[in-house]
Amino acid sequence: MRLLACATALALSVPATPAAPTAFVYGYAWPDGQGHLRVVPRSAALKAVAGAKELRLDYTGAAYGRITVACDLKETEGRANVDAKGLGRTMCKPADLAATLGRGPVPVRVEHRGGKATRVNEILVKDWPDPRLAKGTLKRVNDTTVLFATGGKTVKLGYAYTTTFSRTTARCGDGWLAGRPVNASQNGLGKKDCTWKDLTKALKGVRHPVLVKIDYTPGVDSLNQVWEIFGDA
Repeated sequence: MRLLACATALALSVPATPAAPTAFVYGYAWPDGQGHLRVVPRSAALKAVAGAKELRLDYTGAAYGRITVACDLKETEGRANVDAKGLGRTMCKPADLAATLGRGPVPVRVEHRGGKATRVNEILVKDWPDPRLAKGTLKRVNDTTVLFATGGKTVKLGYAYTTTFSRTTARCGDGWLAGRPVNASQNGLGKKDCTWKDLTKALKGVRHPVLVKIDYTPGVDSLNQVWEIFGDA
């Protein structure tokens, strides 16, 4: 009994490890592996935050609030279910979040703790930033992410099934700049319409950055279209 009492007293004297505090972040979420998302912090108005660092969070146990009136809808279809702050309140499951992330960038507010998202709410955004055209080099990060370098700066861009890929090659599945440029315009830009999966396959076959022209959306960091470029055009 004396040993048990001593053990109990010792256990009670050891301070409990405090739980990690819950934090929150606004930004555009992208898929980043099975059950994970990545998000670059933005302000509540989704404006750039100086020095903000990208977060990678596990969302497999997160509550998910959509702005749509049903979990399986792709768009609001004119009816949004949001609170006074514009946050989605149709409660859905992590599998619904996975489906949404697969369609492209998602403006969100994420509560997280210890590397895990505990709550993800979509944000109703009426006006998206304007897209831009730029020429530079593209380097693969993974199947949905690339690094684009231009003018001495490098940005990480995400892409999804909505991204188009314009090729100079004869077939969509050819290697980068493989064969004769039968589908190149006079200025060397690809003009054969291909898909985001063809882009993934082509980038997997090269180890160095490749010359491209792109259409992308700054702020959202979304890659909308990629043109393969033949030669130094």
